[in-house]
Amino acid sequence: MLMKIPLTKYGWPQVVVYPVIILAVMILIALGAAKLFSIVTVLMMEFVLFLVLVWAFSFFRDPFRECPTDENLLLSPADGKITEIENTNGNEFLGGPAIKIGIFLSIFNVHINRVPCSVQVKKITYKKGQYKNALNPESGQVNESNELHLIRTAVPDDKLIVKQISGAIARRIVCRTKPGDKLNSGEQFGMIKFGSRTELYVPVPEMGTSDKPKNGKKNYLYKVIFLVKKGDKVKAGITPLVRYEKCLN
Repeated sequence: MLMKIPLTKYGWPQVVVYPVIILAVMILIALGAAKLFSIVTVLMMEFVLFLVLVWAFSFFRDPFRECPTDENLLLSPADGKITEIENTNGNEFLGGPAIKIGIFLSIFNVHINRVPCSVQVKKITYKKGQYKNALNPESGQVNESNELHLIRTAVPDDKLIVKQISGAIARRIVCRTKPGDKLNSGEQFGMIKFGSRTELYVPVPEMGTSDKPKNGKKNYLYKVIFLVKKGDKVKAGITPLVRYEKCLN
């Protein structure tokens, strides 16, 4: 029995166009190349093209994932490798310092992006730019990018940023959500086609995030605990990057 691997809706039209082009080239080689090359050379050419065809399909794969529902977690927004965890000054939206978690996606990773927790989309900002190697941290500042400003719908109601960044190969950022949308933890919102980078910005106030008392309940603060380190491999909607831990004020 053949295993079916679903393909992402974000891959159209490339998920059809690219395989058709590759198959057409394979047919042309099979019909005409035998007159110019030896049978061994033709078979090698066909084998290489077959591998490219398999990769073209696998790049747009959309494997089923059962995402954790713990609202105290921030899940990875992308598959790939953690390339940096560093302090930043944040921006006007975050309102102060933040920790940036950078994730590099190779051409062999699943490229679908997911939100790190249940959120409401506040704003989306697209910026044109360069196409530097996504392994270079500088690419986050100068490359083409799409920045999602998010607000957690659970407590603490922190502001977060997920940034889609193109790479040297990636030339197409797809984002299928809009301001005002509410997304569940781990829900898909887009992808970056062919090698890229995704960044998560998490504000870390010195005293944590306050949970204001309601109906006489105790007042809590939340401290942010980072669960990954540089070099770790992560999966979108599966791997927890951050945990909010409640502590008494």
